[in-house]
Amino acid sequence: MATLLRTPAGRRADALVERVADNPVLGLANGAEPGTIQRPQLAPEPQPEEPSRALALSDMIAVQAGPGEALIRLAYRIGVPGHALAAPFRRPPPLRVLATVESPNRGDRAAGTALRAGHFLIHGARLPIANLDFAPAARHAPGIERVLHSFSWLSDLAASAPRADCIVVAERITTQWLHANRAPGKGPAWEVEHAGLRLVAWLVHAPLVLAGHDKTLKSRLLAAIAETAAWLDKKASRTGAGFGQVAGWAGIVAAGLLLPHGKPRRLFGEAGLVKALGDMVGEDGGVLSRCPAAQLDAIRLLTDLLACYEAVEIAPPPALDVMRELLVPPLLALRHGDGALGSWQGQGAIPADRVAAVIEASGIRTRPLTNTANWGYHRIRAGDTMLQFDTAPPPRSRHARVGCASTLAFELSDGPARIIVNCGGAALAGGQVPARIGQGLRATAAFSTLVLDNANSTAVLLHGQLGKGVETVAVERRMVAGRGREATRIEAAHDGYAARFGLTHQRILTLSGDGTELAGEDILIPSAKNGKRGKIAFALRFHLGRGVEVQLSGDKRGASLLLPDGRLWQFRLRGDRAGAGAITLAAEDSLWVDGDGRPHATEQLVIEGLALRSGGQFSWLLRKTG
Repeated sequence: MATLLRTPAGRRADALVERVADNPVLGLANGAEPGTIQRPQLAPEPQPEEPSRALALSDMIAVQAGPGEALIRLAYRIGVPGHALAAPFRRPPPLRVLATVESPNRGDRAAGTALRAGHFLIHGARLPIANLDFAPAARHAPGIERVLHSFSWLSDLAASAPRADCIVVAERITTQWLHANRAPGKGPAWEVEHAGLRLVAWLVHAPLVLAGHDKTLKSRLLAAIAETAAWLDKKASRTGAGFGQVAGWAGIVAAGLLLPHGKPRRLFGEAGLVKALGDMVGEDGGVLSRCPAAQLDAIRLLTDLLACYEAVEIAPPPALDVMRELLVPPLLALRHGDGALGSWQGQGAIPADRVAAVIEASGIRTRPLTNTANWGYHRIRAGDTMLQFDTAPPPRSRHARVGCASTLAFELSDGPARIIVNCGGAALAGGQVPARIGQGLRATAAFSTLVLDNANSTAVLLHGQLGKGVETVAVERRMVAGRGREATRIEAAHDGYAARFGLTHQRILTLSGDGTELAGEDILIPSAKNGKRGKIAFALRFHLGRGVEVQLSGDKRGASLLLPDGRLWQFRLRGDRAGAGAITLAAEDSLWVDGDGRPHATEQLVIEGLALRSGGQFSWLLRKTG
C-alpha cells in the first residue's frame, strides 16, 4: 500500500467506501481515493469545503417519500401540529403509548440489582438513590450525569428481575427526577443527547414506568414525554454533529412511532436522523469521535429504535439497517484476545460480555473489518498476538467525547493477556477514578507512545476538548520478508510536535508472521530542511497490562515480562542513533482503568533520555520466549 496522507478527518462527504459499492441500497458515489482518512468537520456555512470521508447518507439514501409525505414533512418542520396534519378537523387524541416495545438489548444486571438495593452503581461508584440530587444545579461527573439523565439505568433495572419486582424502584427514581426537572430548561438533563436517550428509554421501557398503580406519576410522565418530544423537535438540529445529535433525532423518531398521530413527526425525524448518521460515521463505519464506546452506543441505540418500528409494524428506512451493519465490523476489529475492547479515546477496556451482548442484540453476524484505516486504527493479528495501532489525528472537538492525544500509540495482547496497553478511563472519571486524574488520562503520557519534553502531541483542553497538534498522519502498511513467514510492517508519522519543536515523530512497527516478535523504531525527523540545534528530552512509554510482572535486566537495557497465564515476553532496547547522552530503561508505576471504571495499579517501561534537535532514532524489540 502506498503512503497515504491522513488529513483532518470527516467533513460531510460525497463518497462511500468501495466495499459497499455493490450494495443495491447504497451504491457508490464520487469522492477521494479509498484509504485516506480525514478528521470530522461539519461546516454547512458558505465557505468551500475540501473532500471528506464522512457518509453523506442523507444525499445517497434519502428517506423515500411521495409528494404528500414530503409536504407533511415540510409542514411539520415549519410548525404545523402533528395531529392537525394527521387528522385534520379532529380533536387531539388522549396521550398514550401505542405499543409495547420488545428490545433485544439487555442492561447490566449487577447495576440493576444495585438499584433494587437502593443505590446507583456507576463506574464502580455507589450512589444512594435517596441522597441523589437530580436538579439542574447539581454537580456530578459527566459520566454519572449521562446515566442519571439519559435513564439508561432502566435497561439495567429491567435486566435484574421480573418486571413486577422493578416497577416500584423505577417509579421512585422517575418521581424524584420529575420533581427536580419540572419543565424543559437548562442543565445537563437538557443536553440534546441526554434528552434524546431519555425519551427513547421512556418509550422502550414504558411498562416499567407507566404500568404501576401511581396514576399521578403516569399523567406527569406522559406530559413529560410530550414536552421532551416537542423540545427535541426544535433543538435536535441545532446541536453539534455526532452521537448527541443522532440521539436527539432518534428520540423524535421513537415519539413519532409510539405516540398518537405521530406520522408527521416520524417523517420529519427520519430525514434528520439519516442526515445526522451520515455526519457522525466515517466511510468504513467508524464513528468520527474515534471512540469505541460511542460506536457501541450507536449500535445499541439503532437496535432500540428498530425495535420501535417492529412494535408498530412499520418498515424502517433502509438507511438505518445499512448503518447498523456498517457500525459492527469496525467495532469487532478493536477487540483483543480476551474479547474486550482496547482503551482508546478516554474509554476503559469495555468487557467482552458487554460487547458480545450488544452485537448479539443487533443480529449482525459478521467478521471484524480487515482494514479500519479510515477509522484510524490498524489491526494486525498473527498467531495468538493482536496489535492495535492508532494511526490518525485525534477527533475534531465537535466530534470528540473525551478527546485524547493518543496518535501513534499501540496496544498488544497475547491470547487473553494484555502486554502493552493504554491507561484509558478518562471518560469514567468521577466514579472510582478521581475526577482530578481524568485530565491526566487524556495526555500523551497516558498512552504507549513517544512524548517530547513532557508535552502532549495534541493540546488537551477542558471538558473533553482538544486544541492544536496533530493535523496529518502519513501511513504505509505492507508485507515484508520475515523469519520463515511474512511479517506485517506499518510505518506512520505525525506532525504534532513540528510547530513547537521542529520534529516529526515516525513510528515503525513490524509484527512477525507467527506473532512472536514485535520490532519497533521511533524516529525523530526534522520537519524543516535544516534541523534546529540543541537537545530535547524524550520518553518512550510502554504501559503494561494488569498482572504483568516486570524484571529489569542487569544492564538496564532489557526486561522480562511475565504474563498472568505464565507466558514470558522479553523487551530489549536496541541501538539508538543521535542520542545526546545516556538512554535509560526503567520500570515505573502506572494505572490502568478497566471497562467498569475501576483503576488498577500497574507498571510501565520507560525509555528516557535526551535527543538532538537535529533528529534521532530509537529501536526496541518485544519477543515471546515462553
